[in-house]
Order: sequence, then structure tokens, then C-alpha cells
Amino acid sequence: MKILGMDSSGLVASVAIMEDNVLLAEYTTDYKKTHSQTLLPMLDELKNMIELDMSTIDAIAIAAGPGSFTGLRIGSATAKGLGLALKKPLIEVPTLEGLAWNLWGSDRLICPIMDARRGQVYTGVYEFVAEQETFVMKAVMEQDACDIKALIEKLNAMGRPVIFLGDGVPVYQNLIRDLLQVSFSFAPAGNNRQRAASVAALGAVYFAQGKVVDARDHQPEYLRKSQAEQEQDEKVKAAESAQ
Repeated sequence: MKILGMDSSGLVASVAIMEDNVLLAEYTTDYKKTHSQTLLPMLDELKNMIELDMSTIDAIAIAAGPGSFTGLRIGSATAKGLGLALKKPLIEVPTLEGLAWNLWGSDRLICPIMDARRGQVYTGVYEFVAEQETFVMKAVMEQDACDIKALIEKLNAMGRPVIFLGDGVPVYQNLIRDLLQVSFSFAPAGNNRQRAASVAALGAVYFAQGKVVDARDHQPEYLRKSQAEQEQDEKVKAAESAQ
């Protein structure tokens, strides 16, 4: 089984190829370029490096959201185009689950946080539970958009050690240090941002469970309106209240 993984949900752009639980190649960047400039060239270079025949992949795993609205649209369009051209199904991997998979097997609660602006984060809380010869990831709190202080209150109520990762950490780490009352740590570089390898690996689990969609039916999961849409709503409300 060969899975192409892709993630452009945040600042990171990442593509990977996994075959039968072996990571054949991964290309990840976190630099000041738009994903429209990087994603397909990265895939092309990866393809040439390992002499990949794209027709041999079984499915395309895509980080399906939440995240950057522009990044999600670029990733979605790229995955849909490849899926339609190659006649391959898509595997929709929730962004926060893909991030949590970076810390596979951890005995702590895993809390990925992505900066959603205005004091909010895209987040979820996950744990790994031992089952036979492996671990199964379970959601303690499903992915959602929420206020960072409300998230910290929920984590305090859970009363368990937690490890944070994601691009929201640099933004909110001081607040976490001030308000969090349980033991916590921050994931190191190499594990603390989106990785297509994790999207592909988790995608393989979902593929085995039959969780695939036709490329035509794929839509990103935004969880909330874009900032521009929110600002427009606020203008409409202000205009209505002024009448």
C-alpha cells in the first residue's frame, strides 16, 4: 500500500510518500513562500528523487482542516486535482489529529494548538491507548476553535500532564506558563509542526478502515468563518443596530 501525504494547513508545506509502513521520502519547508509556490514543485522533486510512478499510489491523504483558509484551499485543490487525474481516492485527515500523531505513543495528553488569531486557537486533546502490540489514538476533546484561556481551564480540569505542539505555541506559551496548573512541556523541533509523514501514516490507518472519499466530494473543514467573513458580519450587525 502506497500513500501520498500532503499538508498545507498552516505555515508549513509538506509532502511525503509512505509504502507499507515505510517512509520513502518527505519534503517539508517552513519558509516565507506561499503554498501555491511550493507544494507541487516539492512533490515533483520528491517524485523524481525516488523515481515514483504516480499511478502506483493507492490513495492521497490530505490534511483536511482546520487551519489557514488559503493553505487549506491550495492543499484541497491540489489533492482533488491529483485524485481526479490519477483516479485515486482521498483520505481526509483532520489537521489536529495529524499533528498529534507526531507524538505517537506518548503517555501524556497531547494538545496541538494552531493560532486562529484574536485569542483563539484551533485545538484538540488526544491520548494514546495501548492495545495489543500497538497504540490507538483517541480524542479526549475533539478538534475545535476555542479561546486559549478556555482551553487552559479545560486542561486544568483534566488534571493530567500535557504536551503542546503547533504554531500556536510561540504565540501563547507565556500564557500557558502563567495559567496552566498541571505538568506540561513543549514538543521539540522535528515534532512540533505539521508533517506529511504523519498525515500519510494516519491516513494509512484510516484507509484500512475504509475512510476514503471520492476526490470530487472532498471539502476542507474550516470550523469557523474566515476573518474577512467575520469582519463583514460585524459590519452588518453594526449597521443593523444603528438603524
